[in-house]
Amino acid sequence: MMKRLFGVCVILISMMALALAASGRRQAPAGSFAGAPAEYTQFSIGEISRGFLALAYGSDLRVAGRPHGLHRFTRPVSIRAGGGGSVDRTESMRRVLDEYARKIPNLHLNIVTGTEPADVEVLLIDEKALETALRASYGARVTQTFVTRTDPECVTSVKSNADGEIVHSLSYVIVDKGDEVFLDCAYHELLHAFGLSNHDQRNPWTTLNQNRMVGYLSVYDRALLTLLYDPRVRPGMTPRQVRRLLPDVIKDLGVTAPMTAPTPG
Repeated sequence: MMKRLFGVCVILISMMALALAASGRRQAPAGSFAGAPAEYTQFSIGEISRGFLALAYGSDLRVAGRPHGLHRFTRPVSIRAGGGGSVDRTESMRRVLDEYARKIPNLHLNIVTGTEPADVEVLLIDEKALETALRASYGARVTQTFVTRTDPECVTSVKSNADGEIVHSLSYVIVDKGDEVFLDCAYHELLHAFGLSNHDQRNPWTTLNQNRMVGYLSVYDRALLTLLYDPRVRPGMTPRQVRRLLPDVIKDLGVTAPMTAPTPG
């Protein structure tokens, strides 16, 4: 989910202070929209831990269920992109899905088509159709409250069971507002769909900072998703339980520096 916010001096100052800590800054990767922000590639264990705990817990849109505990898939994930809208983004969306499958192998992401069942559904729609789609999914009252509070451009709904296992995710991605909005929505909403459910406006490296438009799978977000899908990080874990695990998991996975792109097995 995304909402663009501007001009909060205290937040901007704290973001600049954080940005001085990370290193290895480089240009945005090939395929990004024109003017996409540069990315940092090396982080401390503390910087990754803080981001993970902020983004893996909580959500802007909580309709029901427990407010605490980690949420993620525990089985291979099937995903389908459909819908349409006035601009054909099918191939671009497929490239985004392929990148997640290639770079986060523990997702075991399988792209399906047609009427095959899918754990994650991505609906490509025009901006004007978003509120109607939300009303169909959540009802008029919940939609009105959510739209008033967040003014979203794109939205993801995640359903989990009582143990924190995600059973289904549904993402709405806008196609008719230009490359910047489409790419930012596509990468942003998939992070939500796979279990990074929150936002953090104080974090200068993540796509899930609503003050930023990123439009690619950053080194930082890839690290967080890699941690989430490590077998030691289990659904339902509390922040305290995860906090104890993170330093060792981060060291073992080597996510403080740029990671090689593994071949999905």
